[in-house]
Amino acid sequence: MIDGLSHMTFVVRDLDKMEEVLTKVLDARKIYDSGDKTFSLSKERFFDIGGIWVATMEGEPLPAKTYNHVAFKMPPDEYDDRLARIRSLGLEVREGRSRVEGEGHSIYFYDHDNHMFELHSGTLNERLRRYARAP
Repeated sequence: MIDGLSHMTFVVRDLDKMEEVLTKVLDARKIYDSGDKTFSLSKERFFDIGGIWVATMEGEPLPAKTYNHVAFKMPPDEYDDRLARIRSLGLEVREGRSRVEGEGHSIYFYDHDNHMFELHSGTLNERLRRYARAP
């Protein structure tokens, strides 16, 4: 039986740049840095983001941007602050998809290695309730 999410790993060209994205935009707390040691495939760093273990490993970035993404929860009243943090790092903000009222708000952005992230203010239950209503 699956017990939940263990961790997420992002392969990035520059560990320092990704650390800046994770700590400044997602309030990550760094909990490990391999330094010059290699226990896995390459140098790596571990972070805690809202109780989720996020690993970064040095390597080649994704060749292209896609809609595949990881979404993190954010309170609705933090939308403007989070968007300002993203823009202050010069990250590309992707225009969000059209939404219906009651589905929450999102900010989509790409890191330096073509990974897409979403900051979302809604919940699954809110979305399902909204989708159950007639348009």
